[in-house]
Amino acid sequence: MSFSAISSIATSAMTASQLRMQVASSNIANADTTGYTKKSANQTATVTSGVGTGTAVTSITSTVDKYLLKDLTAAATELGAATTTDDYATNLGSLFGSVSSTNGDSTSLADLIASLQSAISSLSATPESSTLAAQATSSFDAVASQIRQSSNDVQTLRDNASYEIADDVASANEALNTIGNLNDEIVAAKAQNQSTADLEDQRNEALQTLAGLMDVNYYINSNGQMQVSTTGGTMLVDSSVHELSYASTSTAAANTVFDPVTVDGKDITAEIASGNIGALIQQRDVTLPAVQDELDSLASTFSDTVNAVYNTMTSNPPPSTLSGTTAVSSSDAFSGSGTVRIAVTDSSGDLVNYQDLDLSQYSTVGDLVNALNSVSGISASVASGKLVLSSTDSSDGIAIGGTDDAAGSSGQGFSDYFGLNDLLVGSSGADIAVRSDILGSADSFATSTLDMTTSPTVGSSILSTSGDAIDQLYGALTGSASFAAAGSLSARSSTLTDYASAILSGISGASSSADSTLSTKQTAYNTLSDSFSSETGVNLDEETANLTALQQEYSASAQILSVLKTMFEALLQSAQS
Repeated sequence: MSFSAISSIATSAMTASQLRMQVASSNIANADTTGYTKKSANQTATVTSGVGTGTAVTSITSTVDKYLLKDLTAAATELGAATTTDDYATNLGSLFGSVSSTNGDSTSLADLIASLQSAISSLSATPESSTLAAQATSSFDAVASQIRQSSNDVQTLRDNASYEIADDVASANEALNTIGNLNDEIVAAKAQNQSTADLEDQRNEALQTLAGLMDVNYYINSNGQMQVSTTGGTMLVDSSVHELSYASTSTAAANTVFDPVTVDGKDITAEIASGNIGALIQQRDVTLPAVQDELDSLASTFSDTVNAVYNTMTSNPPPSTLSGTTAVSSSDAFSGSGTVRIAVTDSSGDLVNYQDLDLSQYSTVGDLVNALNSVSGISASVASGKLVLSSTDSSDGIAIGGTDDAAGSSGQGFSDYFGLNDLLVGSSGADIAVRSDILGSADSFATSTLDMTTSPTVGSSILSTSGDAIDQLYGALTGSASFAAAGSLSARSSTLTDYASAILSGISGASSSADSTLSTKQTAYNTLSDSFSSETGVNLDEETANLTALQQEYSASAQILSVLKTMFEALLQSAQS
């Protein structure tokens, strides 16, 4: 073998060893770098005309199991969804409190309703007590306020979800653009026969970030480009990047319809089922609205149940104006039966005038208004779409009683049908409240009823205050009521307390389930991550030993060149002598 051949072999061996040492050093330096995978310098022998002429590093690559990467990507998506779901379940649970009180100061709905029942029971024993009436009013207000606050909290969480979707969409677009830019760099590097291993690491890291945000499909084409799409097939990265678009809503309400997530104008909201964004959409559009539906059901049933009894009662003295809450017009058809008594009293609650009306005689609301206007001392009208009764003398009051009175298809009492003496107003969990005039004055709380057993005379006392009417109110609060299916709760006959507890139990159960799911998904992700790291990560001991061996190879090649140089110089000196 010639000196030239030996020199070529030794030199190429030194160059290869040097490159391999650089790769090993880079592995050691990046051992703790997120997303970095161990690189290998692929070395082959060089042959010229069938004769070995040395060695060369032909490529620098990393070995990544594409199937393991797919599994890890899917696990990142599931973990992202589980994390978000658990966060929202925990937040919702903390806002609603525990199912029952342990220290007597709980503000959970079930406990507040129980406190209200206790207040009504006390008032029933002493109905003439203004202090107990004030406590009952306060207890009603506490329940209504808590329902409103809970509804507000639910909508605030929906707001938060909307804002987080906007933030995550921005993060997803950043990851998509990173993938798109790295695609260009990888294609260019491949064209120049340069290593793309580090670029691929960065791209895989961006893919993992994207996968945590939303479920995607991806593949690598023949040019080395990563192409990404939604699970529904909408392209996100091909030859260009197709960004997501989303505008968050400033303030959510129960009926808010949020803007969709779009790509190139196409609504892809339904194509995002997992990851942070998918879980946020689920919370915003399904989970939280279901809880709101349950609160609305509780609010409406609570209101209807209480008002049905409260409308049979009156304060003493009665108010000078009764304003209905039910929307009506004079032309509306009216069907009724039984007798309703409309009485006008003075400021002491003594009779000024009264009239009994046979409800079966009137076919429209307008007919009924005309009949009410015929009662001396009464002015009746439909104002702003509601029935209003006012005494013509502002110092007088109006009381209503009934004997088997029934109005409308559901057979409500006359006053209840029009909502003339409702205690609770509002149509949902968001706006349920104690009527403002009652809330402002304990004396306005109704504890009396209009006497219907006799034909009273002017100046006689026709209002009786006893515990009987309050007992009926207590019975309404503690008895079973019919609840339609709402949210995750099926239709049922239940007490108000039990229904409120069912709402809280559902929230608590969802929180426990979300926590368990998160633990499972975290374990699965950690297992796959460890496997991926074990296969592609840097083993410092192994790389250090490899670096030492390469240094020895380099030294050996250098020694060959040194010996070769000495031999060549000796030959030159011999030839000159």
